[in-house]
Amino acid sequence: MLDILVLGATGYTGRLVTRYLATHPQRATFTFGLAARSQQKLKVLTDELGDAVHKVPTFVVDVTKADAVESVVQEARVVINAVGPYRLWGTPIVQACVRYKRHYLDLSGETPWVQEIIQKFDYAAAKSNIVIVPYAGLDSVPSDLLAYVANKTLKLFAGSSTTVDMSTSAWRLNGIGISGGTFFTVLSSLEDLPKTKLKAGLSDFAISPVRGTPATCPRAFYSLPILNPPVRGALYLMSIVNTQTVQRSRGLFELAARNPTVVFPHEISATVDMSDCSYGTTFKYEEFMVLPSRLHALLLFILVNIVGFLMVVFPPARWVARKLMPEPGQGPTDRQLEAGSVHITNITTSTPDAKGRTVSVRSTFKGKGEPGYLLSSIIISEAALALVLNKDSLPPFGRRGGVLTPMTAFGDILIQRLNACGRISIESEVLPSGYEAKKIR
Repeated sequence: MLDILVLGATGYTGRLVTRYLATHPQRATFTFGLAARSQQKLKVLTDELGDAVHKVPTFVVDVTKADAVESVVQEARVVINAVGPYRLWGTPIVQACVRYKRHYLDLSGETPWVQEIIQKFDYAAAKSNIVIVPYAGLDSVPSDLLAYVANKTLKLFAGSSTTVDMSTSAWRLNGIGISGGTFFTVLSSLEDLPKTKLKAGLSDFAISPVRGTPATCPRAFYSLPILNPPVRGALYLMSIVNTQTVQRSRGLFELAARNPTVVFPHEISATVDMSDCSYGTTFKYEEFMVLPSRLHALLLFILVNIVGFLMVVFPPARWVARKLMPEPGQGPTDRQLEAGSVHITNITTSTPDAKGRTVSVRSTFKGKGEPGYLLSSIIISEAALALVLNKDSLPPFGRRGGVLTPMTAFGDILIQRLNACGRISIESEVLPSGYEAKKIR
């Protein structure tokens, strides 16, 4: 049996995942295969990569046919699904993974669909120790990771009972592109998804098992607290999806902290104390895109609202957009992939202690390369390799299974793997306030 199967290997993101796995420094320690709808496109891909994919098996599969999906899923322990829109093609793949006890990862940003797979498969996956992780790329790993590592740094410095008040991430994106597949997903959701499902997918705690303190309402202007000079910006378009992922992590951690014997089987609950994972009842998360000035922020806010309104209510706007955007399978060039970058700064502040004192932590996520596709392909590949090469070292949720978030499934293991990949660095430190800064890597 193969370790990893890349499903949709000939699509834009699937090709990047294939390229990364084929040249990975640990390539000798794992096996992988490639699956796609077209044998001709598979041959083009393998010819392009040459010796790097020598003897890598390929499979022709039509994801619209359940029998074909079930057959190909059985070929590997971990399935990376790069075939979107996931609400159209993802459910049979997740179902087959749960049935045949295969782990599953994807790059979805489709909350209404994730709500469905939680309802349908979370219990069965947990019972079978199968890990299912949507949002396993730039949406929403950095957001989930920064909230997680900031909470950990706070507790290491101020004690395990410390809880979080506010966590804010500021995104600096350089050279981010869009593929035809991503654009098709956005348009098809606007055209085909019932408005009630769209609305439910935008709500706070849409995928969290535990409600908490609501997030702040979207607004025109944002800023990072504490830092001087100030860091300001405007609403980041993926902030809703990312916030929902962070909220699910917080909810799962909260359940486990309250009663681990209910959440985990005995062999896990008897050996872990999850209280250190709790973010607390007052935890709030928000994020924004860094911009040069308030004028830039206001103009972007106005533009996003106008374009969003036109795309929703005016079909000719979607027709024009189709003419302007890339076709499925197309995306940024190799030169554009190398030129991009991301730098995310997170400030997380504790709730006041008995004397009214707070502690603040600065955590950073830096990536070299186009964020949405190149870095996403690295992130999801390293997550899959964590399931293959580090399964016994995963945190309790990763050993139990279920429909999980990146940090509940992989925790410190994924952070270590990303720090070692050569393109991503993650750091966290307490901001001095009468103390010397303590850095956590």
